[in-house]
Amino acid sequence: MNNVNRRDFLKLSGSTLIGLTLGGVALRANAQEQIKLDDPTAVALKYVHESAVEGHYCSNCQYIQGEDGQEWRPCGIFPGKLVNAKGWCSAWMQKAA
Repeated sequence: MNNVNRRDFLKLSGSTLIGLTLGGVALRANAQEQIKLDDPTAVALKYVHESAVEGHYCSNCQYIQGEDGQEWRPCGIFPGKLVNAKGWCSAWMQKAA
């Protein structure tokens, strides 16, 4: 009985990992439009293209995705949108070292 449960667990875990990986790839592939400051989510989270807080930038936030060094990158907070690496929003959280 334990072997069956363990096998099912491993199948589910593997499927979940693949789904999360492909989901992240899909998010990056679909993010094409730069976020506008009047976007309702941007307004709600006080997003700005240039951070006024020293050391708090989209580029060092845990939600940023894509390659380092790009000016506009996908963000998990704004699906389908690109944020400025120099930007900031109230959901900012320091990227783990």
